[in-house]
Amino acid sequence: MKTTEFFTIILAAVMLMTACKNNVDESIAEPEPEEVLDSLSARKLAFVSDSLWVVEAKVKNGQFFSNIVMKHGLSAGQSYDLTQACSDVFDVRNLRVGNKYEAYFRADTLHYLRYEVDRIKSVVFACQPPYMAWVEEKPVTVEKKYTDVTINSSLWNDMIEAGASPLLVLDLADIYAWTVDFFGLQKGDRFRVNYTQKVCEDAVIAIDTIRYAVFTHAGVDYPAVMFDQGDGGNIYWNEKGESLRKAFLKAPLRYSRISSGFSYKRKHPVTRQVRPHTGVDYAAPTGTPVMTIGDGVVLSAKHEGAGGNTVRIRHNSVYTTAYLHLSKMNVKAGQRVKQGDVIGKVGATGRCTGPHLDFRVWKNGSAINPLTMESPSCEPLKAENLPAFQTLLDSLKFN
Repeated sequence: MKTTEFFTIILAAVMLMTACKNNVDESIAEPEPEEVLDSLSARKLAFVSDSLWVVEAKVKNGQFFSNIVMKHGLSAGQSYDLTQACSDVFDVRNLRVGNKYEAYFRADTLHYLRYEVDRIKSVVFACQPPYMAWVEEKPVTVEKKYTDVTINSSLWNDMIEAGASPLLVLDLADIYAWTVDFFGLQKGDRFRVNYTQKVCEDAVIAIDTIRYAVFTHAGVDYPAVMFDQGDGGNIYWNEKGESLRKAFLKAPLRYSRISSGFSYKRKHPVTRQVRPHTGVDYAAPTGTPVMTIGDGVVLSAKHEGAGGNTVRIRHNSVYTTAYLHLSKMNVKAGQRVKQGDVIGKVGATGRCTGPHLDFRVWKNGSAINPLTMESPSCEPLKAENLPAFQTLLDSLKFN
């Protein structure tokens, strides 16, 4: 072989290797940020393609994210890779039993899974490489509302008839927990409320803020004014600037817990008369949480014959309370409790015909009617905030 031919071959080989190197470098080059965004947009666009078919289901007890995607065709390895790639968007360990999900397929292959976090937010998982996830949120609007309801049958039914969301009842029950026994409302009682609510797809999803409310009973008004002092404490006050929070709750059961699901209906309304057994009966499903109405020390927690499982609490040198017929007791003698602590659950132990709470109060050793018990308020508004509070109240008052 001639020398010139040899060098020609070597030069050609070097040029070929250089070209191959350039091609390799181009094939593994990192995409520009715009390219990544375009890819994500393309995946989202592909997700709404008409060529996908969907399977709808709910997360079952004992199911995990890996169970769900593997059930729909992914391998264990693919499930792991998907979980790792999407961890910054959503922690799959936070799946909740009962929440809905949709699995989207093309040609029997799982391409997307949409998990409904709540009524507003969903997470979409791209189940084929490159794995990714993104959050979808439905538009939410905030509406200003005014509701005026006079009780004819029940607050729940009358609120719905007035066109208001039953969720408003639950918020009012929390605000007036120290003032109104919602289990003993009477025909003719009235609620007027200024508030805002959040709406998504024509459905009320939450009561945003109750700014002003007036409960009228027996001709007497009980206002509730929202005023935040910025100290992390109480934000609802009466017209005098006195806290609606008091030393004792008006009832040992949360109205919202009994009414949740909008399915519970009381068999017998609570009367406004002292019962022969000097207590008040609250009909409620077995297992309903029972709260202590105030701070105190547990005197006893034991089975007491006809009273069944009974918890007794001394609140101070004047007041003592008892909670009878419990299915479960969560406290023991000598234990300190705070207002609102769950001390047990409604049951039917002892001598009774069905699940209910028999609630009793003693003042200086004498039984009194819990429904008429007076309770001192907590700290009033700070003096320096009274002018601003009065200005706000004047602007909110109903005509």
